[in-house]
Amino acid sequence: MLERFGHVIFRRRRWIFAGTAVFFVLAGAFGGNVAEYLKAGGFDSPDVESERAAAVLREVFRQAPPNFLLLVSAKSGTVNDDAARRAGVELTNELSGEPSIGQVLSHWSLGPNSPLQSRDKTKAIIVAEIEGDDAERNEVAERLIPKYTQDNAAVSVQVGGFEAIFDEVSRQIEKDLGRGESIAVPITLVLLIVVFGSVVAAFLPIGMGILAILGTFLVLRVIASMTDVSVFALSMVTAMGLGLAIDYSLFIVSRFREELRKGADTETALVTTMHTAGRTIIFSAITVALSLSALLVFPLYFFKSFGYAGIGVVLTAGVAAVVFLPAVLAWLGPRVDKWALWTRHPKDVGEGFWHRLAVLVMRRPVPIGLGVVIVLLLLGAPFLHVNLGLPDERVLPPSAKTRQVHDTLRSEFPGEEVQSIRVVVTDVNPTTRRADLAGFAAGLSKFEGVGRVESFVGGYADGRQIAPPTPLNARFAAQNAAWFQVIPSVDPFSKQAEELVKDIRTAHAPFDFIVGGGSAQLVDAKESLFSRLPYALGLIGIATFVMLFLMFGSLLVPAKALVLNLLSLTATFGAMVWIFQDGNWSGVLDFTSTGTLDISSPILMFCIAFGLSMDFEVFLLSRIKEEYDATGDNERSVAIGLERTGRIVTAAALLISVTFLSFGLSSVRFIKLFGIGMTLAVLMDAFVIRGTLVPAFMRLAGNANWWLPKFLRPLHAKVRIGEVSEPHAPAVPRKKPARKAPPKAKAKAKPKARTNHRKPASKPKPAGRRTATR
Repeated sequence: MLERFGHVIFRRRRWIFAGTAVFFVLAGAFGGNVAEYLKAGGFDSPDVESERAAAVLREVFRQAPPNFLLLVSAKSGTVNDDAARRAGVELTNELSGEPSIGQVLSHWSLGPNSPLQSRDKTKAIIVAEIEGDDAERNEVAERLIPKYTQDNAAVSVQVGGFEAIFDEVSRQIEKDLGRGESIAVPITLVLLIVVFGSVVAAFLPIGMGILAILGTFLVLRVIASMTDVSVFALSMVTAMGLGLAIDYSLFIVSRFREELRKGADTETALVTTMHTAGRTIIFSAITVALSLSALLVFPLYFFKSFGYAGIGVVLTAGVAAVVFLPAVLAWLGPRVDKWALWTRHPKDVGEGFWHRLAVLVMRRPVPIGLGVVIVLLLLGAPFLHVNLGLPDERVLPPSAKTRQVHDTLRSEFPGEEVQSIRVVVTDVNPTTRRADLAGFAAGLSKFEGVGRVESFVGGYADGRQIAPPTPLNARFAAQNAAWFQVIPSVDPFSKQAEELVKDIRTAHAPFDFIVGGGSAQLVDAKESLFSRLPYALGLIGIATFVMLFLMFGSLLVPAKALVLNLLSLTATFGAMVWIFQDGNWSGVLDFTSTGTLDISSPILMFCIAFGLSMDFEVFLLSRIKEEYDATGDNERSVAIGLERTGRIVTAAALLISVTFLSFGLSSVRFIKLFGIGMTLAVLMDAFVIRGTLVPAFMRLAGNANWWLPKFLRPLHAKVRIGEVSEPHAPAVPRKKPARKAPPKAKAKAKPKARTNHRKPASKPKPAGRRTATR
C-alpha cells in the first residue's frame, strides 16, 4: 500500500502542494488566534468533596475563597493610625464597588485587633473574591492589578491573591517561551545544517514544524468550540510540534538521501523511503498518540487539554511527514543536497561508532547490562520519597511582585487567612443548634495545626472561645446551614495540612459536614488523580504492547521495550526529586525549592516522555527487524540496526533536547522542571537505553526476540502490519551467488533451514511484490 502511495505522491505532488497551501492558509486564519478561545483553569475536579463544599458556599452563603487581595503598608506609624485607616477604608469601599467583585473583607472592617494585620501592625490586607468563570476572572484581574497598585503619602498598596499570581505566572511563561524560542530555533537550524550538511535539507524540518504547529492550532480551535481546553496546552504544541517534525523529517530525508546515493532515481528512492521510513513513522505516530491519549483518562480538563494537544500535534506532524514532505522530496529530487556544505560518505558496515558499541555490549551483555540497570535504579531511588503538591506563588522568582507580597504574608502575618479550610454544615438550624455548633467549633480548634476557628458562635482556639460573636460572624450562618473557617497554623499545602484535612473529615459531629478550601483541594486532587492513574498506565501499557506486537510479531520485544522505558523514566523522575524537591542545585538553576513537586508534572512528563521513548524504539526496532528478515542473524541485525539509526536517533534526540531545554530557561519553576526533566529523559533514552540496554537484552534473548507462540500466529498473520509474509518464518541468509556456477546448479541450491524455527522459509510471493529478502 505504501509503495503504491509513494507512486501517487510522486505523480500528484503538485496537487499535494496546492492542498497543503490551502490547509496552511485555513490553519493560520482560524487557528492563529486559538489562545482567545482557550481557558486558564482546569485544575479542579467537579465531583470531589472540596468542590461540593465550594458550591454550597457560593450558592447558599454567597461566599467563596478570596482570590484577590491588597497588601496595604503604612508609610509611618501603624495601619490603625488615622491616615492609614482612612486610606484603608477608602480602598475597601472602592474595591467593594467594582463590577464582578463579591464580598470584600478588610482589617478595617474587622476592627483594630483583627487577624488581617501584621504582627508589628504596620501592614494590613484587604481580601476579595473576583466572580465569574476562568476567562472572566482573568480579565477582571488584568484590569484591577494596575489600578490598585498604588503609592501615596499615607500608604503603599501591592496586589496579591491567586488571580494576581496566575496573571504574573502567565505573563512570565509567555515571556520566557518567547525568549527560549528565539534561542532554540537558531541553534536548531545550525544543528540541522551540521546533521544534513545541506542548507536545503536543513530547512525542511523547520517548515514541517511550522506546518505541524499551525495545524494543531486549528485542531485545538475546533475542539475548544465543543469543550473546555486549557491555554497551557499551547506550550506543548510548540515544543512537540517542532521536535516531532525534526524527528520525522530526519528519518524521511535521511532514508531518501541514502537511496539516492545507492543510485536509485527519484521515484524509486521515494517509494523505498515510504515503504520503510514512512511505514515506521506512521506506526510510531500512532504509538505516541496512544501513549498521550492516557491523559484523557483524568477528570481535570487541564490534563485532557494536553492530551488533545499531544494527539493533535503527533498526528499532524505524522501526516505532514508522510504526505507533504515526500511531495517536496519528489519535487527536489537530487536537489535536496543543494547548497551542500560538505558530503558525508556512509561508512562500510561495521566501521561506525554505533556498530562498534553494539558489538562491544553484545560481547559482555550481562556485566554491562546489569551495571547500567543498577545505575538507573540508584538514580531513581529519590523518587521513593516524592512529595506531590500544588504550585503556589513560589513558582515565581523572588523578584516577582506577587511573590514578594505572599512572602510578606508568610513571614509577617499570624495565620493563613487566605488559604483557610472551610467546613460546611447543611440541614442544620444555626439558632436552635447553637450549642452543637459551639461544641464542634471548639473541637475543631483542638486539632494539631489549627491556629483558630471562626464561626457563627464566635472565635475559638485550643478548645476554648477566644472571641464572642460580632455582626461580622453572621456571615457564617444561613437559614438551614452554617460553615466554619479553620485557619491553619501550618503551610496550607504541606503534608501537615493534608493530615489536618483528613483528621477533620473523620471528626465526630452531631451533624453531617463536608470540608473544602485549598488544603482540601490538594487532598482531593491527589485522590482523584491517583484513582485514575492505574487506568492511564494500563492504557499506555496495553496500547503500546499491542502496537509493537502487530508491528514485529513478537511478545518479548514489546515487553522489553516497556521495561526499558520504565527504567529510563524512573531515573529521570529520581533526578527531578533530587533537584527540584530536595533543592539540590537550586542556586545554579535559580529556583526556590518548596519540598514538593507540582502534582501535574510527573504525570505529564511520564506520558510525553514515554511516547517519545517509544518513538525512538520503533525506529530502532524497525531497522533491526528489516535486517533480521533479510539475514536471520540476530547479533548482526542488532548491530547494523543500531548503526543505521544511531546517528539519526542521536541527532533527533539532541535537536528535541534543544527545544525542551529552552523551557528549562524559564523563571517559572514547574516550566523549568518540565524542560529539564524532558531533556534528561530524551537524552538518557537515546544514549543510555538505545546504546547499551537494547543490544544487551536482545543479545541475551537471541532468536527468542522474534518468537511467537503457535496459537498467536494466525492472529498476527491476519492483522499484522509488518512486511513479512509469515510471522516468524526464518529469513534466508544472504549469499553471494557463485559467478562460475551453471544456472542449473544455482537453481538446485536450497537454503538450509534454521533449527530454532518451525518453518523453513518464507512463502514465495507473486511476482512484482516486494519480498523479505529483496
